[in-house]
Amino acid sequence: MGTLRNSVHLIGRPGADPEIKKFGERKSARFTLATNEKHYNDKNELVTETEWHNIVAWGRTAETVEKIVKKGRLMALEGKLQTRQYEDRDKNKRYFTEVLMDEFMLIDRMSNEEEQKNEAE
Repeated sequence: MGTLRNSVHLIGRPGADPEIKKFGERKSARFTLATNEKHYNDKNELVTETEWHNIVAWGRTAETVEKIVKKGRLMALEGKLQTRQYEDRDKNKRYFTEVLMDEFMLIDRMSNEEEQKNEAE
């Protein structure tokens, strides 16, 4: 039950290809993930609301993200929330919350061209 304390599960689509950075031998991958919720408003109209989440992955997970995660591909991920604090130019404290991704899987299928490219690597 300890893993339930800070656990995030999301299904959505990346808004852009991941940004990959290298720190020594370790890589990081960052991207935003859009999740959608649908509901009916007072006029009985279907409304879709999109929420954007900041996602970060490290190490082997980041290396896999670099190879197969692309803008618009439907994916499921699991991770935990982490909040960082920093000061802006005016010395005001600011907070930034992101999902530290542990695992993920693509839900939609790759095109044959993408599969062949990944097999070659």
